[in-house]
Amino acid sequence: MSTTNHRRRGLDEDEAIRALLLLMPRMVGRAKRIPVPDELQSLALAPRHLSLLSYLLFDGPATVNDLAARLEVAPTTVSLMVGELSRKGVLERREDPDDRRRRIVSIVEEWGPEIAGWLARGADAWRQAVAPLTPAQRRLVVDTLESYEAAMAEAENGSENGSED
Repeated sequence: MSTTNHRRRGLDEDEAIRALLLLMPRMVGRAKRIPVPDELQSLALAPRHLSLLSYLLFDGPATVNDLAARLEVAPTTVSLMVGELSRKGVLERREDPDDRRRRIVSIVEEWGPEIAGWLARGADAWRQAVAPLTPAQRRLVVDTLESYEAAMAEAENGSENGSED
């Protein structure tokens, strides 16, 4: 069967699972091979930093609470990451002009181009992949990936707690 015909017809559940089990390691492998620019190598950035920097790059400056809500972690976790990246000179915290008690977090201007360049490869690949889809199809893709991630987390938590089926 040609690849074109395979892509045009639907997949039953087992075919889809098989295809995804083969695809996911390739996707993860490619993402992990995106080289960290030389300028960022010394910062020892972890995957958790990638998500934080992505939000700040694509959505602009935000409060710690906003970032925590988007990352689905506690504000203290984000505060620790922001503190770490602030000490490294990547992020800055400044007073919110509308509420002096709040701090706005942003990427330091000099790091913007390096971070944007680093994240662009993945963003461009996703843009190419989702461009031909309708908004509803894009939502389905995102929902499916989120559901998969949640199921993996649930299975991981179940095995950590010693539960067995």
